[in-house]
Amino acid sequence: MTDDVPEREAVGTLLRHVLEVLDGDVAAVYAERGITDYRPRFSPPLRVLVADGPLAIRDLARRVGVTHSAASQTVSQMVRAGLVELVPGADARQRIVHLTDRARALLPLVEAEWAATASALRGLDAELPVPLADLLHRVLDATRRRSLRHRIADAGLPPPPA
Repeated sequence: MTDDVPEREAVGTLLRHVLEVLDGDVAAVYAERGITDYRPRFSPPLRVLVADGPLAIRDLARRVGVTHSAASQTVSQMVRAGLVELVPGADARQRIVHLTDRARALLPLVEAEWAATASALRGLDAELPVPLADLLHRVLDATRRRSLRHRIADAGLPPPPA
């Protein structure tokens, strides 16, 4: 990753850049401890599975707050990392996600990192005019009220040809 920062109006690129910076630092915490195949995106589903037990991917997606597609991709990566296994459900199309022994062994570190990261983010929030999560929720609320697509049309982009 370079130190180049995307231009101000490239908001999508800037958001991805910020996420790469934050996730990269969290991933480095694991890499420094010899766990190079752990991704920060694994922690929310892992924590949900600890709390709720085995779940279908669709239910896991709902509990984590991501799309089914995103959850399925993350679960596939977690299978490759040996953190979860998939077991057929009652319906042949359903796959139930179960934690592995490796995931259970990593739980103390995952929980400690989660708590330390939350504390670190509170420190980061103190440097910002608005806490980051609050700002992101406000963005989501605003786009639920009026989508960016509609805002683009309101800004004068001609409608697509009929």
